[in-house]
Amino acid sequence: MDEIYPATYSVDYPDRELDRVSSFFRLFTVIPIAIVLAAVSGGNYAYYGRHFTAAFETAGGVLFFATLLMILFRGKYPRWWFDWNRELLRFTYRVGAYFALQSDEYPSTDEEQYVHLQIEYPDVENDLSRGMVLIKWFLAIPHYFVLLFLAIGAFFVVIYAWFAILFTGRYPRGAFNYVVGVDRWSVRVIAYAFILTTDKYPPFSLE
Repeated sequence: MDEIYPATYSVDYPDRELDRVSSFFRLFTVIPIAIVLAAVSGGNYAYYGRHFTAAFETAGGVLFFATLLMILFRGKYPRWWFDWNRELLRFTYRVGAYFALQSDEYPSTDEEQYVHLQIEYPDVENDLSRGMVLIKWFLAIPHYFVLLFLAIGAFFVVIYAWFAILFTGRYPRGAFNYVVGVDRWSVRVIAYAFILTTDKYPPFSLE
């Protein structure tokens, strides 16, 4: 691409053999950090027992609707809202990269580690059109369909990589780049349609 998109994503390729045991049990080792991620990603859960009711409330997840209203009516994007959205995405993609076997290093809740996700903070008055926030989710529909098929492909690529790691200790470079490319594509779509940091339409590209 001639111009860098205002949302970038990359993952460090492991320059050593990956741990076969950790990779074999990845579906189980990811569970604790996945629970933490679910707890900060939004939702309400309730259990209605025979003698008592227990309710659990998590944090709010990505701030979409509030950001939409603030941009639309005030022409502002509060910095701490942006920081929350960016850091939640970074955490989410660290967990995803770990689950996809791209590293043995357990995901941190706050350190960058091997996943590099950058999103430019927007100058709302100069970079964003207020009215666009109402339709960007709709304009991104073609990407949703493409990403669905790409994600299905990534699922099978990760299975292939799992077997490759078990037998060789290495993540095939082509498979690694494909999974990173799918995630990179999704980061751009999220930045455009859901955290509303750019009006630049995402490219149909894995690069």
